[in-house]
Amino acid sequence: MILDIVIIIFLMALAIFLILLEIFLLPGITIAGIGGALFAIGGVIYAYTISPFAGHITLLGSVIGFVITFFWLLRAKSFNKVALNTDVDSKLTSSRELGIEVGDEGISLSRLAPIGKARIKDITVEAKSTGEFIDEETPIVVVRVDGYNVLVTTKDNTIHS
Repeated sequence: MILDIVIIIFLMALAIFLILLEIFLLPGITIAGIGGALFAIGGVIYAYTISPFAGHITLLGSVIGFVITFFWLLRAKSFNKVALNTDVDSKLTSSRELGIEVGDEGISLSRLAPIGKARIKDITVEAKSTGEFIDEETPIVVVRVDGYNVLVTTKDNTIHS
């Protein structure tokens, strides 16, 4: 009987540990979460095979133990060392706010296939070609500005059109 209690306590403690590890440290669904769920199910089933009363006590005790440990870990300062505590205070500026307008000329800084970097009015922006690939260091012209998107074509295409 003592061995059964030790086995149940071990299974449930391991289950709680693995599930909390999954919640707080491991992103996504991993082996720890799956293992924790399996250990919890196994521990409760094992307790119910001993007696229904032992099963009820195990189930209730493990839920209470999990909840207490979960909230204790949330309030503990130990996660401050691994938590990301930076505030993002920057904002995305639209191309219109930067003063980029249709007809402005610039140069492609990277290959636009179809999206890449370009310099227009001494401002580096993400530009999108009208369909064709535009090589690096090619003169370009702004065809359309939609919020954050700058649609460009080569300067040669503009002259011939």
